[in-house]
Amino acid sequence: MALQLPLEFVNRMNALLGEEEFQRFMSSYNKPRFAGIRVNTLKISVDDFRKLSPFELRSIPWCESGFYVDEGLKPGKHPYYHAGLYYIQEPSAMAPVEVLDIQPGDRVLDLCAAPGGKSTQIAAKLQGEGVLVTNDISADRTKALAKNIELYGIRNAVVLNETPEAIARSFPHYFNKILIDAPCSGEGMFRKDEDMARQWERHSVQKCVLMQQDILRVAAQLLAPGGMIVYSTCTFSPEENEDRIFEFLLENPDFEVVPLKLKPGFQPGHPDWLTHPLAASNPELGNQTAGCGRLWPHRIDGEGHFLAVLRHQGQHLTAEEMSLKQSEAEEPLRGSSFKQEEEFLKEAPRKGKRKEKPRHQRHSNSQDDHEQELLKGWLDFAANHLLEAPQGHVVLFGGHVYISPLPKDKLKGLKVVRPGWYVGTVSHGRFHPGHPLALGLRSDEAKRRADLSIEQGEAVRYLKGETLEIPEARVVRSSGLQPKGYVLITVSGYPLGWGKWQDGMIKNEYPAGWRWT
Repeated sequence: MALQLPLEFVNRMNALLGEEEFQRFMSSYNKPRFAGIRVNTLKISVDDFRKLSPFELRSIPWCESGFYVDEGLKPGKHPYYHAGLYYIQEPSAMAPVEVLDIQPGDRVLDLCAAPGGKSTQIAAKLQGEGVLVTNDISADRTKALAKNIELYGIRNAVVLNETPEAIARSFPHYFNKILIDAPCSGEGMFRKDEDMARQWERHSVQKCVLMQQDILRVAAQLLAPGGMIVYSTCTFSPEENEDRIFEFLLENPDFEVVPLKLKPGFQPGHPDWLTHPLAASNPELGNQTAGCGRLWPHRIDGEGHFLAVLRHQGQHLTAEEMSLKQSEAEEPLRGSSFKQEEEFLKEAPRKGKRKEKPRHQRHSNSQDDHEQELLKGWLDFAANHLLEAPQGHVVLFGGHVYISPLPKDKLKGLKVVRPGWYVGTVSHGRFHPGHPLALGLRSDEAKRRADLSIEQGEAVRYLKGETLEIPEARVVRSSGLQPKGYVLITVSGYPLGWGKWQDGMIKNEYPAGWRWT
């Protein structure tokens, strides 16, 4: 076996599993790892993707939108990946979101989210309704998280870089679904990532347990009555799994484990593995951990995972009731719709007609002017280039325009990476649409669009940042509209980004940092 496993880990797994099961477990390290992709149903249905797929697909039993693919085909090197039609994800990592039972309209928190695979899966299940707050405590890791939120065309997500405690102060008992993909010792990923095996002793079980305890305690303060938490790890350690669930139940008597409906190859939790000192005196609570789930690499085509569904036994609030309750507590932000923003601009004082303020207040005048410029630029762009302006709270944040599922005041005091769907900014008096705006649109929402060929290499050339020759006849546009201007660039009808058409040429607007290399 090429992979060198820590001796302490091997001995412990032998003691837990018993000789026969242990031998099967160890043999899994001699097998190749499994690669998977998950269809982004925000953009394309599973059936449509099957017809379009350039890869041979084999279904993943626990995820309807997930498929095994040949890793050697390099699914990250295809224009459909850059259009956000699928996410490359280890198959067992698709399980936690599936058991969270997310419905459109839910208020969901992904507490330890980077790099964002599970957040994109959550967003697909929300189908643009409700709100997703996706967070990671590492500022560096939120860069990948934000990029994946943008790539997959998610309109209703807020990206934070915060501690769980800070989020709880702003969102007490707010979310009806919470995912905790907890930081862990990573034993279940040794085959996928050999570096995790080498670093196992440094990322000790004991250190991870302390973080997991804190995260679970705060999660209880974030959950609305009747809501659900899914706690997951990619490790085998009972101290990080069954023990943490037992301790949570002990500290939160208004919660219970929802027994998992085990998919083929899934195994139940192990109350007999509990090491918590109070487990023996609380057998009923301990026995609830049998309702958790374990994924083993020798029993499924995937890596190791642990799953637990925790339900608050209070009165459940529907999405409508939650929205009503929240709206009563919040003053609506101006411009929660396109029409309201138009009215705001009409009523705003004109330059030169505003009453002169004292010198010490003139900075706020300048700020007001800049915000009006941003807002007007966005509204003009939307009117000229989109069939309808997206709905939501228009948030002016750091010189940029976002459409947020939450009012700006709700995010006050938090480290916000993205307050919503980034639509663009104003520079030198002109509005420049953001790349995430393009990726979040459907092709039929743009007034001008041009589809590129994969076979003739146009799509790849665009992704490399090249200028393209596109005749006027290929610019599909609304009736009476000239082809000149911003054009939504698509592949097989799915957006890739922006271009500017003039005289038979498309000036490439694909961001330099995203380009195909």
